[in-house]
Amino acid sequence: MTKSIKMWLLGIFSLCFLLPVKALQPQDSIRFSLLTCAPGSEIYALFGHTALRYQNFSDQTDLVFNYGMFSFNTPHFVFRFVKGETDYQLGITPYPYFESEYALRGSSVYEQELNLTPAEKWKLLSLLEENYRPENREYRYNYFYDNCTTRARDQIERSIDGTVVYPEGKEGKTFRSIVHEFTAGSSWDELGIDLCLGAEADKPIDSRLQMFAPFYMRDFAAQAYILQPDGSRRPLVVKETKIVDVVPEEAAPSFPLSPMLCASCFLALLVLVAWWQWRIGRIWWGWDLLLFGLQGLAGCIITFLFFFSVHPTVGSNWMLILFNPLPLLLLPWGIRGVVKGKKDWFYRVNCVYLTLFITIIPFSPQEFNLTVLPLALGLLVNSVSHVLVLKKRYK
Repeated sequence: MTKSIKMWLLGIFSLCFLLPVKALQPQDSIRFSLLTCAPGSEIYALFGHTALRYQNFSDQTDLVFNYGMFSFNTPHFVFRFVKGETDYQLGITPYPYFESEYALRGSSVYEQELNLTPAEKWKLLSLLEENYRPENREYRYNYFYDNCTTRARDQIERSIDGTVVYPEGKEGKTFRSIVHEFTAGSSWDELGIDLCLGAEADKPIDSRLQMFAPFYMRDFAAQAYILQPDGSRRPLVVKETKIVDVVPEEAAPSFPLSPMLCASCFLALLVLVAWWQWRIGRIWWGWDLLLFGLQGLAGCIITFLFFFSVHPTVGSNWMLILFNPLPLLLLPWGIRGVVKGKKDWFYRVNCVYLTLFITIIPFSPQEFNLTVLPLALGLLVNSVSHVLVLKKRYK
């Protein structure tokens, strides 16, 4: 047998032997992606959403791990939500259902493919499966510190053999300023949130805390890299694709007047009522009953949040000075003085109290919604009118 024939036979033998060996080697058929969903029109969807997509091409698996699952049918849902004891859970949804839901809602979805090694992908899958066990899947939701976005981020970081390094956070950002970015077109929702958030929401926050917002997380992930134990680097995200590209649905018509316009009309009405009461020399105690009753009821909500809710930042709310239950408690004495036509300390003290509140607004560590100013001025005008009417009556 010649040498060339021997080499040819050896090559055939080697090829036949190596092919099945190569076929037996594990293939990297898994892909993980970070999904970022555009905001919706409902208040709970104004800030967008984050989820993790798991694809296994070898068995045609395509699932979405979603830390934002909750049910309105949970017993005492509203009370528990206000108190800050809402429990969310990890859910698993087939990707086509997830895609259809957001497409029908008019929310685009952005997919960032994660640059993970095969070992890291298996570890991430193991972490998610462990987290999905019935005893582990529920967690106490915290909007700023522990939500669907931070949970997805934390699981990605736990799976990586190395450290994820993010870019510097945007300078001067606070929880409230980021919230305002996503409530810019929903002024009534923004007012309601502002009335509840305290001074803690106005402290500057770093990049990690800024990631509570899904689109901030998306931007940070796009620029992040993985610092490996050997000192080398690799980007966290391989590529980004817009996998659901839809035109946002038009928001349902809301109340046509803005909060500031309504508050300004409220102030104008109180000025008109004050002038009329001073002119006729009589106070409408029924008007006081409505006015201070509403102020006291709003104060009950702020007070409950301040003392009993575990929501972040609500325990440092300076709005408690203006909205508290005291008007409800002291109103009977004020009405009694009005009905009997006697001088009453209630309105005099209220004048001083409201003046001090308006004075400290520019100097407080909390950023107040500007709508609060005409509301406080209206209450002040009402109390001043009582003092002037009673003074005129005694003359």
